[in-house]
Amino acid sequence: MDRKYQLITATSMGVRISPMDRQPVGIGNTYLMTSTSAESNVLNVAASLGMRTKVLTRFVEGSPIAAFIKSDLRRRNIEYEGPDIPQGGPWGYRHQFNIADAGYGLRGPRVFNDRAGEIGRTIRVEDFDLDRIFRREGVEIIHMSGLFAAMSPETGEVCLKLSELAKETGAKVSFDMNYRASFWAGREKELREIFSRIAARADILIGNEEDFQLALGIEGPEAGGRDLDAKIESFKEMIARVQQRYPNAGTFATTLRQVESANLHNWGAILLSGGEWHVAPPRPIPVLDRIGGGDGFVSGLLYGILKGWDAEKCLQFGWATGCMATTMLEDFATPADEEQVWSVWKGNARVKR
Repeated sequence: MDRKYQLITATSMGVRISPMDRQPVGIGNTYLMTSTSAESNVLNVAASLGMRTKVLTRFVEGSPIAAFIKSDLRRRNIEYEGPDIPQGGPWGYRHQFNIADAGYGLRGPRVFNDRAGEIGRTIRVEDFDLDRIFRREGVEIIHMSGLFAAMSPETGEVCLKLSELAKETGAKVSFDMNYRASFWAGREKELREIFSRIAARADILIGNEEDFQLALGIEGPEAGGRDLDAKIESFKEMIARVQQRYPNAGTFATTLRQVESANLHNWGAILLSGGEWHVAPPRPIPVLDRIGGGDGFVSGLLYGILKGWDAEKCLQFGWATGCMATTMLEDFATPADEEQVWSVWKGNARVKR
């Protein structure tokens, strides 16, 4: 079966507004607005490099913010599908606002999420013709994030249905757990069950030590610390336990980040695939804006998997697209071509004419 879409996701789209010139929120008075969501960020590398991608979401009917998001998705070569829902008056639905600065030097970035009335929390299975998408059109990889899965009981059901249809139709499931304590408050038992069911169907599991411990209840060392070599070894130990519980998954990955300042990070990544470990050792990278680096890594990793590359090449490409995302004001990497990404991996920043 020729599959129409290489990569799709379900997500709650919103916008990010950021003060210009790296000023703090509340001090800067000129803001840049971009469309964003953790899940749509992951589609961007594949979309930029010519693959067919799609976002499943809801929009607020008649909203200029919804119109901006749709236009921006088209600019990014990402298709979208989902209903336009009436706002319901001035205190009704809207798209989320992510208000974030980039920090500078020893002043770290700060993020303020304004999500009251978020339309994405109401997304439900019935919004989409999933039988057409999966059975008649075809999907190669469905990517899901724990942020979306934990937003509401409805979005959790969407993720469960997507993972079920993926397994029935031979699509791969990518699951980035993205545990957030504020999303889980009062829903721990419910969400642990949902996350465990999605993880049991996943082919690709992504997360740090805290994600695996808190989202899936996997025993492991405490997250944190500055010794990245120790973090690599502790992650390997934990994944051995994850594999025993979730044998369907064949690929596990996480990024490694050590923050020296808002402008300088040590950036690395680790991948287990086919029973073999691959490591991109941490090295210093300059950072314009750190938000989206992890999504950029997943974006490049999935692109490599879709291309059929070997695991080490996938890891290196993901490391480089994650690095690229931190050089951009938007929350995602937008490579011009594969050569540009490999130049980042090689550390070649010479001008190309």
